[in-house]
Amino acid sequence: MLLFEALAPGFLVLGFAWTVLPWLKAEDERARAAMVAVMLVLMWRYMAWRWIVTLPPIGLSVDFLVGLIFVTVETLVVIGATISLSFLVRLTNRSPDADRNEPWLMAQPRLPLVDVFICTYNEEEAILERTIVGALALDYPRYRVWVLDDGRRPWLEALTARLGANYLTRPDNAHAKAGNINNGLRHVATLPERPDFISILDADFVPAPHFLRRALSLFREEDVGIVQTPQHFINPDPLQSNLSLARVWPDEQRYFFDVVMAAKDAWGASFCCGTSSVIRFPILQQIGGFPTESVTEDYLVTLKMKVAGYRTVYLNERLSLGLAPEGLKEYVTQRSRWALGFVQICRGALGPLRPKNGLTLIDRISLTETFLYWSAGHTFRLFGIVIPILYLIFNVHAVQADVMDTLGYYLPYFISQITIMGWMARGRVMPIMSDVTQLLAASQISRAVVHGIIKPKGHKFQVTAKGGDRSKRFIQWPLMRIFLIYLALTIGGLVWAFVFEDGSKLRDSAALCLFWSWYNIVVLTIACMVCIEQPRLRASERLNARGKALVEVDGDISEARVLDVSLGGARLAGASPALQGKSVTLVLDGLSIRGTVLRVASQEFVVRFEETAETKAKLIRFIYSGRFSADVPRIIPARVAAATLGRVMR
Repeated sequence: MLLFEALAPGFLVLGFAWTVLPWLKAEDERARAAMVAVMLVLMWRYMAWRWIVTLPPIGLSVDFLVGLIFVTVETLVVIGATISLSFLVRLTNRSPDADRNEPWLMAQPRLPLVDVFICTYNEEEAILERTIVGALALDYPRYRVWVLDDGRRPWLEALTARLGANYLTRPDNAHAKAGNINNGLRHVATLPERPDFISILDADFVPAPHFLRRALSLFREEDVGIVQTPQHFINPDPLQSNLSLARVWPDEQRYFFDVVMAAKDAWGASFCCGTSSVIRFPILQQIGGFPTESVTEDYLVTLKMKVAGYRTVYLNERLSLGLAPEGLKEYVTQRSRWALGFVQICRGALGPLRPKNGLTLIDRISLTETFLYWSAGHTFRLFGIVIPILYLIFNVHAVQADVMDTLGYYLPYFISQITIMGWMARGRVMPIMSDVTQLLAASQISRAVVHGIIKPKGHKFQVTAKGGDRSKRFIQWPLMRIFLIYLALTIGGLVWAFVFEDGSKLRDSAALCLFWSWYNIVVLTIACMVCIEQPRLRASERLNARGKALVEVDGDISEARVLDVSLGGARLAGASPALQGKSVTLVLDGLSIRGTVLRVASQEFVVRFEETAETKAKLIRFIYSGRFSADVPRIIPARVAAATLGRVMR
């Protein structure tokens, strides 16, 4: 009877979600507002219970001090989640505006001139070549391409000249990427024809041909200072790759770019994310170029533009393809830099608590929410691992609650998170996957936050490495050791409680710790699997494809369905019209490419394309045209769970 009473609120929320959500449209603001209200009520009901019931007795005991710190951090997380959920009530879609404005743009008597900056430091030739070729294939009539080389590499200067772009470098690397961009800004400002707009591309981001036309169309309103577009990736991120999830789970950034940024834009709080953006050049000069006070100069340039009276808008269209961090080390480096840079912004003149700095209330709320995500969110994830260990091994009672009470208060909140957030985010959020993602970089991000608070200036820009040899399996031992220690302590604590103390610690209210510890074991095990870097044997990543191709062999032409395509070749469905090793010609959407049959199976065959400079340039323009994608079209949680379990059991 007691168990039924404890489970009843959770079942009620689950029944409500199953009954109501299928009838609601995720784009309807009223429906989103109602569901967010339900989540907030359940979330704060849980937090009230945490403060009133679960704290240890007040005093100078270790139990109370640890419990108070833990519940305070959890409260900060819930405050951040409250702000985040409130933003999610509204979404914008600026594609109709771009559709309406594009004819206006192209009818201008003088089309605005755009300088496209490709920012590079240490990327390899194959990465840079496709970015330069893609940038030179833009279908907008008036633009110049500049390769800003902070690596001062003669081979890159020669490659740039051969491809027909402009090359710039400088004698030092002062202020890293922001300094590199500012050097480019100073140069183009001295030219006889100065640009009207600047477009920023990271070295690994290849724009679609219509990138500039679509982005520039949103500058019809004079107060638009920046147009930001999303980052899509051609390769799997470390979570997808190392857990074999590339075909069933989207990259970690999809929720941010598809949901969060669209929601921020609806409230006037979207921001520049660096690459794949277009910025008004005169206003950028007016504010002194890209700011150098933070290692996340892109967010800070948005704030400075805001103070100058210009806003950032977000166009959620796939207009470029780049490289996600290819290894876990690079992933952690990137996230730690973002966290550090954001703390630097909050400690600076445009921080959310600084009075009379020109920021609006929405800007301040948005900054606060993001700060809490980086600081409290990742700290809480570490606490979630450590608190059960402290209880099992050191008998620290930081949370005093029995299982029945916890089920009655936490379960409804947890179920609402799974169901309602899944509905609003179209499946892009799953609790265990979110916890694993946060845990992967939690220690380093927490350290970066502390460093940024104590010493906001003088930090070196950490470049996210791209390319290199990824053909061998290896283990990221620095991270693996951390997770293995947590895992050993958790399992050791359970063994200690069961074997050496006869299970006395796991009776009554402390039974909660048993379930908590088992959940942590699952999360930590998955995190350890992510630390085992799987080999990536393909020289170029495959993109999903649809449609037919013509296959010509010795004058005979047949038709085959294209399954996927890359710079190296294509996989096609059906019986091969030629034996392995035979030369063929493929015609894809009018593009004729010579190649060789590489592999033949019963229901499919693979063609490897010839490796000539002319063919490579054609393929870059074709594959990065915007018609192909590596995105997961539909997320089925059961497939994600099966793929993860299969990887763990291997």
